[in-house]
Amino acid sequence: MFVLVEMTDTVRIPPWQFERKLNESIAEELNKKLANKVVYNVGLCICLYDITKLEDSYIFPGDGASHTKVHFRYVVFHPFLDEILIGQIKSCSQDGVHVSLGFFDDIVIPPESLQQPAKFDEAEQVWVWEYETEEGAHDLYMDIGEEIRFRVVDETFVDTSPTGPSSAEASTSNAAEEVQKKEAPYTLVGSISEPGLGLLSWWTNS
Repeated sequence: MFVLVEMTDTVRIPPWQFERKLNESIAEELNKKLANKVVYNVGLCICLYDITKLEDSYIFPGDGASHTKVHFRYVVFHPFLDEILIGQIKSCSQDGVHVSLGFFDDIVIPPESLQQPAKFDEAEQVWVWEYETEEGAHDLYMDIGEEIRFRVVDETFVDTSPTGPSSAEASTSNAAEEVQKKEAPYTLVGSISEPGLGLLSWWTNS
């Protein structure tokens, strides 16, 4: 679920922080810049693990701050494919079951990856597994707040860096961009279509 990623960055330390230890100032600046941010094709950054190397610091003309090239390792949330995770159901929609891990919410289990046969209950706004037994079908509801075990089957990174609109489309696209839903920079796709996966309450021994 969590991995250590080696990174390199140039950190700017303002003059009023020169009285502090360099490592402390750099660690604080790196966490300000990266913590709780998604790095494209890397994952969700959690916190600094350690600093492996500090290169020489430079002060450039017109800027009293120091600039130091830093080699460091960062704790990143980036589960591998086929990893089993446990989260909570955040909401349900026609698009599937939306799951949260508490610190990460952009997880969706699409309808075709649910335990089958499944149906969406419009009145309750929840997905239902129509579990077949010898006595007939039993409806097992995927209620909001329930703990759910799922397998990671896919991931999607979206580059959300700002881009300048073309001059011809700048005036016409502003309204559409405001209405358009903001796309998540990092999304996981899960699956519960195998024995042992799904709500934890489904598989507890009586």
